Amino acid sequence: MRTALVIGTGLIGTSAALALTRRGVTVHLADHDPEQARTAAALGAGTEDAPDGPVDLAIVAAPPALVADVLADAMRRGAARGYLDVASVKGGPRRQLQARGLDLTSYLGTHPMSGREKSGPLAATADLFEGRPWVLTPTGDTDTEVLNLALELVSHCAAVPVVMDADAHDRAVALVSHMPHLVSSLVAARLEHAEESAVRLCGQGIRDVTRIAASDPRMWIDILSANPGPVADLLTEVAADLEETVRALRALESADGEKRRRGTEGIEAVLRRGNAGQVRVPGKHGTAPRAYETVAVLIDDQPGQLARIFADAGLAGVNIEDVRIEHATGQQAGLVQLTVEPQAAAGLTAALRERGWAIRQ
Repeated sequence: MRTALVIGTGLIGTSAALALTRRGVTVHLADHDPEQARTAAALGAGTEDAPDGPVDLAIVAAPPALVADVLADAMRRGAARGYLDVASVKGGPRRQLQARGLDLTSYLGTHPMSGREKSGPLAATADLFEGRPWVLTPTGDTDTEVLNLALELVSHCAAVPVVMDADAHDRAVALVSHMPHLVSSLVAARLEHAEESAVRLCGQGIRDVTRIAASDPRMWIDILSANPGPVADLLTEVAADLEETVRALRALESADGEKRRRGTEGIEAVLRRGNAGQVRVPGKHGTAPRAYETVAVLIDDQPGQLARIFADAGLAGVNIEDVRIEHATGQQAGLVQLTVEPQAAAGLTAALRERGWAIRQ
């Protein structure tokens, strides 16, 4: 791949353009909002100049509802040798293109499983896709050259290619992305009119659950409108679970011992089902989840604290697998939770204490 055209310079399009530019590909940028394309170009993602002729690969980074229109326009004017989109829904756009009678041998639907709560070119980074799955949905009609161009794009972005059927992809993302986003929003909505005294008690648990609820509603309306059936099916199942859980909780209020027993069993059942599902979430580098231990370190809110902790952990010869910061509400302090291999926890704890850090159990 020597040349590419990125149509749509939001978070995903600009991040892909930055990654390609870094690898020496000449990237042309286009957007319905010229100011957004200008911003992406200023960030080093490519040039606003139109290509002199067909590019090697056109990447459509438009909302799902607009993907078919943008792709059809690009294909009819012969903008590229190969075309792909990066929308979060795959079955709908392909069927819309088929209905228009277009030759789809040069088209491949894809979806990089990566993003941020922020949107737009200013949120883009060249390493956004690093180590993340990038779904490819080829069919028997897909030209081999187009598949190779898509694989080259995924390689340039340091992502991991995953081949799936388009409709299977849509059901999968409904489960792991679209439905969880709505559930997160529903939980966060409980906070809107809550008493301030209650909100001040928010800890890491509620932050974890509601983090993705901060995303742009307009973007999510586009996504959910393109995949409503599978999401609705999953929410129907969640609603049934919620009804059973409510009945179990009401039973715990009863003075009847037998009802309370059944209520306890009902709550335990849903919690254990949650345990069973959570352990299936892939761990580091997409591998099977592993057991880790956490070393909690009390820090002050001062510059350089995190850098010192990481440096001290490095001196102790310990690799930090993950890190989480839990801030103390109303205080200039917090807990840094360092996730490490179980055999490294005791050594790291001793080393950090020796260097003056306050360890919390």
